[in-house]
Amino acid sequence: MKCISVSMLAVMSFLWAGPIGSAQQQNASDGMARLADLLAEAERNNPQIQSARQEWRSMQQVPTQVSTLPDPQVSLQQVNVGSPRPFAGFTNSDFAYLGLGISQDIPYPGKLRLRRELANKDAEVAEQKVEVVRRAILSGLKMTYFRIAFLAKQNAILESDRELLQQMEQAAEVKYRSGMGNQQEVLQAQLEQTKLLREVSANHLEEEKLQAGLKQLLGRAQTSPDLVTEEISESSLIHSYEELQSAAQSNNPQISAAQKSVDRQEVAIQIAKKDFYPDFNAQFMWQRTDPTQFRAYYQFTIGARIPIHRKQKQQPELAQAEIDKRRAQSELEAESQELSSALRKQYVAVERSAELLKIYREGLLPQAKAELQAGFPAYESNRQDFQALLASFRDLLKLDEEYWQTLSERETAIGQIEELTGLSLRQNTGGQK
Repeated sequence: MKCISVSMLAVMSFLWAGPIGSAQQQNASDGMARLADLLAEAERNNPQIQSARQEWRSMQQVPTQVSTLPDPQVSLQQVNVGSPRPFAGFTNSDFAYLGLGISQDIPYPGKLRLRRELANKDAEVAEQKVEVVRRAILSGLKMTYFRIAFLAKQNAILESDRELLQQMEQAAEVKYRSGMGNQQEVLQAQLEQTKLLREVSANHLEEEKLQAGLKQLLGRAQTSPDLVTEEISESSLIHSYEELQSAAQSNNPQISAAQKSVDRQEVAIQIAKKDFYPDFNAQFMWQRTDPTQFRAYYQFTIGARIPIHRKQKQQPELAQAEIDKRRAQSELEAESQELSSALRKQYVAVERSAELLKIYREGLLPQAKAELQAGFPAYESNRQDFQALLASFRDLLKLDEEYWQTLSERETAIGQIEELTGLSLRQNTGGQK
């Protein structure tokens, strides 16, 4: 019985040291990767962000191209009489001449300005898409980071619990040898340890996959060392839903892109209306016959391209532009509603998770810990069987894991709100177990 008491005291001191798995990990100065540093690295190196930026820069080169007059055309004419040889017969006939001309296409006034404006709108949409890609990448990085941090914390919990199970196994074995217990209790303790090992192994497998995704987001080589995350800490959310909603509607790049698409289609309608008017062509020709007998001829011509097929071309073009504008307006409304819905879901998740974390910290975990602490002396004195003690251990393990899972999901939800609103919301409260 003395051996059992010593073992029980060791377990009790282990429990009194604090909640299972609540020991802090090493500081960031010990080689841990800070989330803020990884976000900055992703912005610099992620190839998807760089690709979107290059596309935007490419679109910025279009406005000057489409708003510039078409290149002029230069023509050379030479007419002979009596001989096919170039410049032969120039002095043999009064009808032979040499001509040099230039012509310029001139769109109807206002068309070039509208085309430039349309190209500028396309570039503005591309600029917003850069922000969409950037926020999506950073949000994905946060989700991966918090998941890796949760798995690391869960593994630490499981390793600590395995030590506790080993002490329970020793107590059951001593009790069995003294004739007060049975071998099944020892085997059950060993089985629980094996289950913990299985869970640790599964966590390592998932973490390796997440590490590969994290390196991809950072633009790092897959052969680079795995990253060690900081321990998750609870962040506060000081903004109301109304404030977040206002920020989202003002700052969300998808909303901005949808609005600029509506503006673009308005310009497209104006261009379609301009196409009902003719484009022009100006030509100038210099002609030279025998210089000894005739003076040079100068010819200036103005032409126009008349849009006579309005029912087949211009009217359908205008109708298409108007339909596209209505479609863009519908897409803007859909984006706005989807944004409000997504923001509401994440906001509710953050609010409710704060309540759950408080319940875990102040109610469930202390109660489960007290139950397990009370179960050890009861088991020692044969007032409680091993199954009840094991059930108390399982309850504490489950609640401990649920606490960190809820905390991870809360931080992920805050990251989603940051993506939707463009705000930086991560302020640590220190409200950690």
